[in-house]
Amino acid sequence: MNPTVGIVGGGQIGKMITQAASRLNLSVVVLDPTPNCPAAKAGATQIQADFKNPDALRDLASKCDVLTYEIELGDTQTLREIESSGKKVYPSSDCLKIIQDKGTQKQFLADHKIPVPEFAAVHSADEIKSVTAKIGFPSLLKLRRDTYDGRGSFTFRNPRELSDLLNAHTLNGSLSKDDYMLERFVPFTKEISVMIARNAQGKTVHFPVVENIHKDHILVSTLAPARISPKLAAKACAIARKAVEKLKGVGIFGVEMFLDKKGGILINEIAPRPHNSGHYTIEACTHSQFEIHLRAILGLPLIEPRLLSPAVLINILGTRNFEGPSRVKGLEQALSVPGASVHIYGKEGSRVKRKLGHATVLDKTLAGAMAKAEKIRKCLEVVPA
Repeated sequence: MNPTVGIVGGGQIGKMITQAASRLNLSVVVLDPTPNCPAAKAGATQIQADFKNPDALRDLASKCDVLTYEIELGDTQTLREIESSGKKVYPSSDCLKIIQDKGTQKQFLADHKIPVPEFAAVHSADEIKSVTAKIGFPSLLKLRRDTYDGRGSFTFRNPRELSDLLNAHTLNGSLSKDDYMLERFVPFTKEISVMIARNAQGKTVHFPVVENIHKDHILVSTLAPARISPKLAAKACAIARKAVEKLKGVGIFGVEMFLDKKGGILINEIAPRPHNSGHYTIEACTHSQFEIHLRAILGLPLIEPRLLSPAVLINILGTRNFEGPSRVKGLEQALSVPGASVHIYGKEGSRVKRKLGHATVLDKTLAGAMAKAEKIRKCLEVVPA
């Protein structure tokens, strides 16, 4: 009997894991609070409840052979109880607990001599001002927990912007539950990332290093491969591998990094799951990040994936124009571009910066793929349904 995979979260990543699982004839059960979530539309059985609901997590565990996640919001205490009962949870609850808190994650990496930007936990407006005086401008204030897609990240470039930020977010008093960290802004030349997978026996494989372009703290496009030297790419992979090994991670991890002006590489954040910057692998690689994740957590053979073609990924995001039921206009024009694939996630409503889909474009050259991607970006539009 083929195993059943349980996923905490049933959004677009859960959907794409489900699609990869179906090719291996695996069953999938997801836990997600949204009725008829994207993974359910792809064939997964859904338990409709909050990600942190202990009873729902136990129910999910009872219905699967191995439990994983597409979002970092699961309750680690309950997950630890599930592990103690003998159920496989990958990545482990200990690994998830470290990564869930950005401050704890950064401290863990620093303690293991893995390069990260200068950072500090902050607990009040006065402490923010004091630490900023040492770190300097520009800097970032980040919510430590329950954040994704740029939520809870604020950049300030001078004392006036810092004052405006503190006033706007009523942080003049104490900060709740030590939930913020301050980080020095890295004057990077590129933002890069690598998807790296590790199994329970400690074997690792990785995808090519890619180059990411963000706007307002959210990914708008990924270029594969990154426009960096082989030496820097090897250095980035080595740093990512060390981080995942120290975390004793099992599954696939998205390791986001900065390349600074001196050729230094610093880890920005780690995602303990498939990552937006790895979606291009569905069309552009011998194996997708979703298949490799399943192989890692199920103990199936890990094969080093290869890039088949240069590729560019662009995200399809909700706009400021409206919120509510939506559709993506311009699909016919986008699909007429040679080498283009479009993924619409099936989310019920649009809101600002919400990830509603993505497009991947292949070409013989990265420049050609970039030109095609820009053409597609101009014709795809999120409009009211």
